[in-house]
Amino acid sequence: MEALLKESDGLIMPGDEIVVCGAAGLNGTRILVQKQYDRLLRVFSARFLREASAVSEVYGVSPEGMEKQSAACQMAKEAGAHGLFVMGKGGFLTSLWKFCEASQAGLEADLRKVPVRQETIEICEALNVNPYNLLSGGAFLAAVPSGEGLVSSLNRAGIMASVIGHANSQNARILYSGENFRYLDRPSPDEIDRYI
Repeated sequence: MEALLKESDGLIMPGDEIVVCGAAGLNGTRILVQKQYDRLLRVFSARFLREASAVSEVYGVSPEGMEKQSAACQMAKEAGAHGLFVMGKGGFLTSLWKFCEASQAGLEADLRKVPVRQETIEICEALNVNPYNLLSGGAFLAAVPSGEGLVSSLNRAGIMASVIGHANSQNARILYSGENFRYLDRPSPDEIDRYI
């Protein structure tokens, strides 16, 4: 628990809306293109793969991407965020579990609302990879009393963001996808581990 608390900048409070700031899986997308280039070239054009790899540099962990992340974190704090959790290894699902666990918070969230770039979706489909368990540097989670204002500010700044759900004081952590639902599992290995 102590390690989880160190990863989190503040905690989720019951009633907070959970906002995903930035796109999930960007770092992983770049690495998948590098490690599986020849295989992916059978499905996609060289231009598509070059652009997909560059998306991580713009929105992920390059200096420009980190500058956007820093600005986005500041916007979240100004919007009254109770807690922030920077995504990384294990991707969105691992980060969400760790943030909830550190905060001892329950959750209801919609997976379909998680921002994922189209390039990531297509590459993950081609390789049978779960984009929600893919290395996600450059993105973070924010727990805020009201998330729509933050989302609007981030979108105006060119940063993908979405309210995906809300926290509660229950123990259950439920993820919806349409009419289907499941419980948020303990972290599983990052999908990128299969390729490095």
